Amino acid sequence: MCMPNQQKEDLIDMHGDVTQCLSNGFFRVKLENGFVILAHLSGKIRRNSIRIVLGDRVLVQLSPYDLTRGRIVYRLRKNPQSQPQSPTS
Repeated sequence: MCMPNQQKEDLIDMHGDVTQCLSNGFFRVKLENGFVILAHLSGKIRRNSIRIVLGDRVLVQLSPYDLTRGRIVYRLRKNPQSQPQSPTS
């Protein structure tokens, strides 16, 4: 008997920061709730050659069956730092 594929609705989406880059597309990600997980790149990120570096904010999908591993599905854009305004004379 075949098990059906896991539906997208079953996955848990969380935001986190990349804290360590490991080999073969694996990363340590610290989630917003404080947990640190091992995450790998999704196929679309690999195919489109999107670079994930230390300190990037990412969206991770977790399986409800193993909350210590996840898949990086999106790299979030960094907010531009507010530039100090130069005094005008």
